[in-house]
Amino acid sequence: MSKITAEKVREFRAEAKFQRSSPQKTKLVLDTIKGMRVEQALNTVHFSTKRMGPVVEKVLRSAIQNATYASQEQGLDIDVDNLYVRTAVANDGPRMKRIRPAPMGRAFRYQRRLTHIIVTVAEKNSTTEAVAIAHGPEATEKTTAKPVAKKPTAKKAPAKKIAAKKAAIKKVAAKKSAK
Repeated sequence: MSKITAEKVREFRAEAKFQRSSPQKTKLVLDTIKGMRVEQALNTVHFSTKRMGPVVEKVLRSAIQNATYASQEQGLDIDVDNLYVRTAVANDGPRMKRIRPAPMGRAFRYQRRLTHIIVTVAEKNSTTEAVAIAHGPEATEKTTAKPVAKKPTAKKAPAKKIAAKKAAIKKVAAKKSAK
């Protein structure tokens, strides 16, 4: 068994809470930018036709600014051109309950959904990120590789199948002609 160990990757995140859109609609935009380099992700979101595009772009720009600010404050050597979108999540926020008038004096309830958007950017390292993308973020700390044994598959001879089908067809034909 081999263990893969890697240094901790610095992540920089930004959040936008209580956004007036459903998480399902926001995830459509976020799924397009996951794993992309920051520059390409900004272009993708900027030219998106979805209503949440500008909001996601604002959050992404904030995450980039957080990375540059942290690199200046803590003296880290972070290359902004080397950043990529590590995670982009739209979580469910609180729901606003509303009432719509209905026929015959009744009322229908509906919900206005809110979203919490979280975007995380990290610097691209060749070894660490290849492991994280392939095995998930947990694999960067400890990973044990186990060989996967293949099960033998039983294959039936195609000639037997064909012969069985022909025999079944002959039986059906013999029953029809006997009637």
